[in-house]
Amino acid sequence: MKKALIVWGGWDGHEPKQVADIFADVLTAEGFAVEVADTLEAFADKEKLKELDLIVPVWTMGEISQELVGNVLEAVQNGTGIAGCHGGMCDSFRQNVDWQFMTGGQWVAHPGNDGVEYDVNIKSSSSPLVEGIEDFTIKTEQYYLHVDPAVEVLATTRFPVVPGPHSVNKAVDMPVVWTKGWGDGRVYYNSLGHHADIVDMPPVKELMRRGFLWAAAGKELAERRNNGTAAAAYSGMADNQYN
Repeated sequence: MKKALIVWGGWDGHEPKQVADIFADVLTAEGFAVEVADTLEAFADKEKLKELDLIVPVWTMGEISQELVGNVLEAVQNGTGIAGCHGGMCDSFRQNVDWQFMTGGQWVAHPGNDGVEYDVNIKSSSSPLVEGIEDFTIKTEQYYLHVDPAVEVLATTRFPVVPGPHSVNKAVDMPVVWTKGWGDGRVYYNSLGHHADIVDMPPVKELMRRGFLWAAAGKELAERRNNGTAAAAYSGMADNQYN
């Protein structure tokens, strides 16, 4: 049985407990053994994290020690998948660039705040993560992110929709859903999910379900690739090599 850890907390405005409950139900229905924690100390046991198939952060803003970030990054590098949405993953720990390096992006703005109506455009792709999912319209925050150019973009949204100082620039297709690699681990992100009702929308929930399964599947593939041995030892970030 695959094992998943959901860690929720941070800013209450994103309804982290409610989102964590939805994710727990999705993963349980897919046969995962799910542990849910409301403290960052859930990241303290590095060896336990390495045994997981999936980590799901639901934690907006806040602060975290470099040791705990290092534990998560090392686990992912060794094959544990990580997948999350909205501010629960790519607006976590704004001061920690190592976390941002792994997750592939960081929130910087949501012009118009909540209630902006916009389209989510699924990219033509051979990826099974978006196969059969059509473009859809949503009314929520439209996330403007600073994004790692290494990510594989699976869905986008067009800026600007709401007038602002960014409107003088040419139209921008901002990533909404992406994947990337981190060592032997798989990283999945979806910028939708300002509130739990958005996460519970059928297309959003389905995208997350597929993302969870994809990220978690990387563990077994990594073990096969490495003939049952872990990837090379983690090198440096836990010791503040990158600053």
